[in-house]
Amino acid sequence: MSYTGPGFDPPRPRRSRRGPLTVALAALVPGALLGWAVYAAVDGPGDGGGPAKASASVSASSGAPSPATASPSGDSGDRKPGASPTAASPSASAPAASGPLGGKVVVIDPGHNPGNFEHTAEINRQVDIGTNRKACDTTGTATDDGYAEAEFTLDVAHRMRALLEEQGATVKLTQDADRPFGPCVDERARIGNEARADAVVSLHADGSGAGNRGFHVILPGTVDAGAADTRAIVGPSRDLGERIAGNFVRVTGSAPSNYVGGGTGLVTRKDLGGLNLSTVPKVFIECGNMRDSKDAALLTSGAWRQKAAQGISDGIVSFLRG
Repeated sequence: MSYTGPGFDPPRPRRSRRGPLTVALAALVPGALLGWAVYAAVDGPGDGGGPAKASASVSASSGAPSPATASPSGDSGDRKPGASPTAASPSASAPAASGPLGGKVVVIDPGHNPGNFEHTAEINRQVDIGTNRKACDTTGTATDDGYAEAEFTLDVAHRMRALLEEQGATVKLTQDADRPFGPCVDERARIGNEARADAVVSLHADGSGAGNRGFHVILPGTVDAGAADTRAIVGPSRDLGERIAGNFVRVTGSAPSNYVGGGTGLVTRKDLGGLNLSTVPKVFIECGNMRDSKDAALLTSGAWRQKAAQGISDGIVSFLRG
């Protein structure tokens, strides 16, 4: 999913002339600060074992011990672009186990849908997002080798579901390749609202230019227009996003985006229907840039996707446990 274009708030102005990583340190919750510092120490992913060192040297507070990081499907290695998803994909969450998140509901929103390419007329239909009208959905992006964003988001969603259910959460997916296209962005928001979710995370991978690297978390801006009213969720959504960002760095070793967010890994937007129409805490995460070869090497790695799922899930656990 591309994050260029109008409608998002600029990053918060810096209060000093310090570098972007220092700004990021100031932006995150205390429990995640060490995770940001690790990146500077290990010099980023893919450059000499950064993620492994980060995981070994820092233990950020996530509110609960992390489950084992083995793939829920048993496939912890790389998966070739274009291959079918390897994780099991039932359409509904299994009954929640006992655990620290018992009674909590998490909705995971895997961006796009593998079938969107075959339903262009349907996904181009305009829907109301409060501030204006936008396309129902898009096809998403892909790596140069053809690994689709929609495949990536489903794979990470399956891994997250397994991790969060181990913590006792009830987990729902907005789609599980169990429908021909979509759902539309307004329906994606409605699924989280009707589930009365305690947290919703929309999974994506960006389609920016080569050389643009890193992840960023998208937070809802304050919107009160038409069917959209985010005023009640802006604060808790920021808390959720900051915790996810800090834990994502800690577990994956990935750096915040070098092309949006001013080095903080956080961006506020008012033009995304999935955020505008949400009445429960919700964020988007762009896990990396599929159009950059170095980021693509991470995104197509099953082992890295497991770390991404772990980092996002740890952020959710931290948020839900306060």
